[in-house]
Amino acid sequence: MLKGIIGRKVGMTQVFAENGTVVPATVIEAGPCAVVQIKTKEKEGYNALQLGFMEKKPQRVNRPLSGHFQKSGKGPFYILKEFRVDEVGEYKLGQEITLNVFKVGDFVDITGTSKGRGFTGVMKRHGFSGAPGSHGAHEYFRHGGAIGAAATPSKTFKGKRMPGRFGNSRVTVQNLKIVDVKPERNLLLVKGAVPGSPNSTVFISEARTKAFDQEEQRAVEKD
Repeated sequence: MLKGIIGRKVGMTQVFAENGTVVPATVIEAGPCAVVQIKTKEKEGYNALQLGFMEKKPQRVNRPLSGHFQKSGKGPFYILKEFRVDEVGEYKLGQEITLNVFKVGDFVDITGTSKGRGFTGVMKRHGFSGAPGSHGAHEYFRHGGAIGAAATPSKTFKGKRMPGRFGNSRVTVQNLKIVDVKPERNLLLVKGAVPGSPNSTVFISEARTKAFDQEEQRAVEKD
C-alpha cells in the first residue's frame, strides 16, 4: 500500500497532549494528489506511482506535458513526484490519494528544501567555535584557522570545511511522529520542525527505519 503524499508547509503551531504537555508541531497541507502515471516492473523495471499536486492553468504547460496529463484525465500540476509501491494493481490513473493513508501515531520521513542562508562563514555554516576573544587575538574572531597542510603536500585538501553557500539544499528529517490528521481540511500535523519556509513543497513518506524496527520487533515477538 502507498504511504506517501505531496504537501505544502503551512507553518508551525503547538498542540496539547493528553497529559497536558505542549508539543511543537508543523502544519502541512497534504494532498489531495492525483495518480498521473503508473509504472510497472514489466515496463519500467520497478513499481511506482507518479503523483501530481497543486493544479495550474493548462496554458502554462507545454504540449508534451499536456499530453502526459491527458492520459490520466487530471491536471496539469505544478509538482510531480514518484513513490515506490509493492503492487500497482489496486491503483488506476486519475485516482485521488488523500490523507487517509496516514493516521495519528504513524512515523514519517519528510523531505524538503532548507531555507537559503546565502554566503556564510564557518561559524554559521559548520558550527566552528571561532578564535579566542582575548589573549592577543586581533581582527581574527570568526575565522576558521589555517587551511593548509604544511610543506608536504603543500595544498588544501578537497572537502575542507570553509565559508560558502549555506542552506537551499535537499534535506530529509526522519521519524517525525504524526500528532493529528484533519482529512476534511487536508491538514497533517507532525511533531517537530520540517525543512523549508512556509509555502514550500515537502514530500511525506512512511518512515523507513521505524518500519524496519517494527518488522524486526514483530519477528522477535513471534519467535
